[in-house]
Amino acid sequence: MKALLVSGFAAIGTGTGAMLTLHAEAGLDPFHSVISEYAWASGGWLLPASLTLFAAGSALIAEALRRSGADRRVVWLLVAWGTCMFLIGAFPTDRPGVPLSLSGGIHRYAALGAFLAMPVAGMLLAKARIRYAPAMKWLCGIAMGALLLVVIPYVVRMFGIPLANDDIPAGLTQRVVVVTELGVLALIGLSMLAHRSRAGRSLAQRSQGGTSPILS
Repeated sequence: MKALLVSGFAAIGTGTGAMLTLHAEAGLDPFHSVISEYAWASGGWLLPASLTLFAAGSALIAEALRRSGADRRVVWLLVAWGTCMFLIGAFPTDRPGVPLSLSGGIHRYAALGAFLAMPVAGMLLAKARIRYAPAMKWLCGIAMGALLLVVIPYVVRMFGIPLANDDIPAGLTQRVVVVTELGVLALIGLSMLAHRSRAGRSLAQRSQGGTSPILS
């Protein structure tokens, strides 16, 4: 299980590096430009590469969770998050000013699915009082609050009110969602590593005649 977790962290770390490189090369305004727009910028291939790595990291951590006997709902939510991340990268959004296409629709709703799945998974685990539960709760709360700010402009536009990303900090709120959700995923993996380490120490102490309870 440790190999799965380490591999998951490696995938997430590499994906984060790819995303940061893309931001450095693209030259777009991260305050107003949403992440999806970076697909059309210089080095845009790094966007699907980064999202695919996030998906792989989530799948590896989900498998480690499954093997540990964790709540199956959490396992499936992580799988859903990773699947949505892959779809976001595989189906790019439309260029600005272009009507919504099939690819753009899949991209949009996959993003919404991902943004909802991770906070729910984090809250379920926090409720179970796993390690880092308080930090996980805070990150999930921030993610859901930022997600609400991401969704509001789309609702406003549905009522025919013109609202461009340049008028609001669309890029900032979206990045808050992504960063906090990656933070939740990282805490899930770290909590499992900590649990495994404590379990190993407990087993060693019991073999020497001592006792050490394994805390969740």
